[in-house]
Amino acid sequence: METPLYYLARTLVAFLQALPLTWVARLGRLGGGVAYWLDSRHRRVALRNLAMCFGHEQSPVLLRALARENFRRIGENYTCAIKTASMSFEDLRARVEFVGNPRIVSPSADQRTQSVVAAIGHFGNFELYARFGQFAPAYKCATTYRGLRQASLNRLLQSLRERSGCLFFERRFDAQPLKAFMNQPGVMLGLLSDQSSGSVRVPFLGRDCSTTAAPAIFALRYHCALLTGICYRVGLARWRIEAGPEIPIHENGRPRSSAAIMGDVNRAFEAAVRRDPANWFWVHRRWKPANGRAGVPPAPVGVSPDLQSSGVKDPTGRPDAFPTVRNPGAGS
Repeated sequence: METPLYYLARTLVAFLQALPLTWVARLGRLGGGVAYWLDSRHRRVALRNLAMCFGHEQSPVLLRALARENFRRIGENYTCAIKTASMSFEDLRARVEFVGNPRIVSPSADQRTQSVVAAIGHFGNFELYARFGQFAPAYKCATTYRGLRQASLNRLLQSLRERSGCLFFERRFDAQPLKAFMNQPGVMLGLLSDQSSGSVRVPFLGRDCSTTAAPAIFALRYHCALLTGICYRVGLARWRIEAGPEIPIHENGRPRSSAAIMGDVNRAFEAAVRRDPANWFWVHRRWKPANGRAGVPPAPVGVSPDLQSSGVKDPTGRPDAFPTVRNPGAGS
């Protein structure tokens, strides 16, 4: 089956890359809407996650509307990622904006470029993170990935990604090349950090969950600044990637624990989810129980008061229909 799948994928890539970006975005939204009704497994995951996080404040009708919009956004993001991979820097610059700390986003020519670890997540068109080096050429950019089982499909995917100029290291096999890369000056390593993976358990959206410690470990080991990067959808086929404030990795001259550092990362991700709930990847089983028993939701935990409310709007566009979401863990 690999060969026909490969040629089907190549045909789809060629078709999407031949279309204008806005057409691709609309096709993706249409496909995501269809997937909401056909993909019952991921629909159940998304609805369960949303109910667990926001069910104390929102009606099932509004949560279903949010889930449908989330599927449309995922469809838009996937198809647009294929198109934007082939776009030149000049064409892309009209659609993507990188903002944040000027020391990171646009360091001056006479400024020493400190290496950076960016904890990134599945927000918006997250494949655009790899284009950061084109907007900030002071950095040599890299990230990690896990290869697909189908070798030909993996080569096709990587051929799309590597046009960005970003280096990609396979997590299972490229430890030594990644180490050599991190020992260079002026590097930026982006690590996806919002899925159930790792050895530390810290709160996220009011629930305990397994979290990778990789951003904290890399930042400490290679003396890098640590920050978060969030890709927000600001319109049809338009995105803004925001570099968050630097997260401290030392306290009183001593390294902070990985759990404390990743707790700060998760709080930054919480704020991004609450700012635009449909922009995140709700179809992933983020809150797997520590004891491994299926169907047992993790216990609620406290979340800092500054994240207990935000102006979350209805995903269908009615500004007052999806009121403020408060932390379901607080007071429950």
